[in-house]
Amino acid sequence: MIKNRIDNLFEQKKGLLSIYFTAGYPNLDDTMSVLTALEKSGVDMVEIGMPFSDPLADGPVIQLASLKALNNGITIKKLMEQIKDMRKTITMPVVLMGYINPVMHYGMEAFLKDCQAAGVDGVILPDLPFDEYIEHYKDMMDKYGVHYIPMIAPQSSDERIKYIDSKASGFIYMVASAGITGNIKASLDTRTAYYQRIKALGLKNKAMIGFGIKDKASYEHACNNADGAIIGTAFIKHLSDKGVNAIGEFVSAIR
Repeated sequence: MIKNRIDNLFEQKKGLLSIYFTAGYPNLDDTMSVLTALEKSGVDMVEIGMPFSDPLADGPVIQLASLKALNNGITIKKLMEQIKDMRKTITMPVVLMGYINPVMHYGMEAFLKDCQAAGVDGVILPDLPFDEYIEHYKDMMDKYGVHYIPMIAPQSSDERIKYIDSKASGFIYMVASAGITGNIKASLDTRTAYYQRIKALGLKNKAMIGFGIKDKASYEHACNNADGAIIGTAFIKHLSDKGVNAIGEFVSAIR
């Protein structure tokens, strides 16, 4: 597996901030504008959401953004066109997050080939079972130097987490609480206990916490318990309300 920007980032920094945004939102051609503004604001890593009509892990805010982006005309093909030259200006790691249906429709190898050409460092596909990834796609992803980022949740057993860790690369996405994005039902004590349980396992991979990270306090709590945090819903809300020009304001408020 080629060492990529994700590996280098984790070697250089702690307390990472990753921001999720939806491709083609608020407007179809905003993808690179948002990406550029996030890099200028000092974000460490970005997840670009590939909108899908049936997003099982997404809460209402991201669902609405995805629907608007789809109505704007975003597709994986269009996204790949938008980001094909991003490495001329973007230096931070970029991860694509979406669902397996549109990727399979596009063709997995064609998708990974285009990811490599554009300089995409990893993919998150919440509805692709990890065992299926190992059996059918790991070799292909390794070939194109793209990390597959697995998700674990509070319900994941220690044995399952250790198995995923033994096969994973890039980092592990720790879902903070069972449910959908932007919705945290578990108490702070419950989440802390979960984070400490994962820490005690001594995983070889770095871990980022996502789902329900929305402000400076939740970001710092996550960073105290993992290698960084991922913010999606709160950023999409800010972007919806204030637009691309206010992205720096959001990042400054987090750290």
